[in-house]
This record gives sequence, structure tokens and C-alpha cells, in this order.
Amino acid sequence: MSGLADSPIGPAQKLLDKLAVAKTEHEANYLYEDIIAAWLNSGGPTVDILMERGIDAHSQDNLALARDMFDRVILIEPDIAEAWYRRGVVFYLDGKYDQAILDFEQALELEPRHFEAWLGLAAIFEAVEHREAALNAYRQVLKLFPHSRHAKQSVARLEPLIEGRAL
Repeated sequence: MSGLADSPIGPAQKLLDKLAVAKTEHEANYLYEDIIAAWLNSGGPTVDILMERGIDAHSQDNLALARDMFDRVILIEPDIAEAWYRRGVVFYLDGKYDQAILDFEQALELEPRHFEAWLGLAAIFEAVEHREAALNAYRQVLKLFPHSRHAKQSVARLEPLIEGRAL
């Protein structure tokens, strides 16, 4: 059974629609927080507790425990994009880029508008100096979250390197 936040009619979907057309950065930031909360709410108490424990472990730099918690979520409920994304972040921080890419891609398979997974891919592509792929991923973020400061700054930084400067 898929988590409510990941279903086509889940609350995150309406919020993502609004985020793409938010008029102000202030409005977008509120929507961002609500989307993250919706993605974290699987609707199941066991999964929610495991996600919370994984996030707490990650915030305390206990990557092994965080990964274990996210592994358990994925085992119980493999259709939760946020679990794949969070485990991808753990792999990224641990320097396991190939595994991180696979998890970010799985998150995007489940939730194509998971702008955080796109940001994760972009970060990896930059780290391995695939700037064009990074630029494309940041542009994808801006389609979904036009007010993302990080994506805007990254696009502004990468475009001249890849596409050259106007004369």
C-alpha cells in the first residue's frame, strides 16, 4: 500500500501544484514546509516513527543508524519516495554517490516532482564535475520550485561555465 503523501491524490500533490506557481518567495517557503511535512506523513505509525528516528539520527551525524532506519522504512513501505530520498542523502554524505543516485532516481520514479531529489542529483553531478547534468537538474528544480534560492544561484553560476557568456 502506498503512503498517502505519495499517491496521486495525496496532499503533497495539491501543494506541489501551488508551489510551481507561487507568487512570492515567502509563499513558496510556506508551501515548501507543508510539502516536506506531507512527504514525511506516511499514514502509518510504525513507518512514521522509523522516519523520525532516521531523521534524528541523520541530524546527529549517525549515518549508520539513519541508513538502518530508512532501510527499514523501505522494506516495510517501498512506495514512500521520501524514504528513498532520505536514504539517498545518507549515501551522498557517506560518499557513496552511485547508491545515492539510485535512491534519488527511485524517489523520482515514485514522485517525479520531488525537488529535493533533483537537488540531490544536482549536488552529485557537480561533485563529479558533470556540470551540464547538474545544470539540467537545477533547471528541473526551478520548474517545480521556481523560488528555490539554491537552484537559482546554481543555475546562475553554471550557465556561464557551460553555455558561455553573452558578448
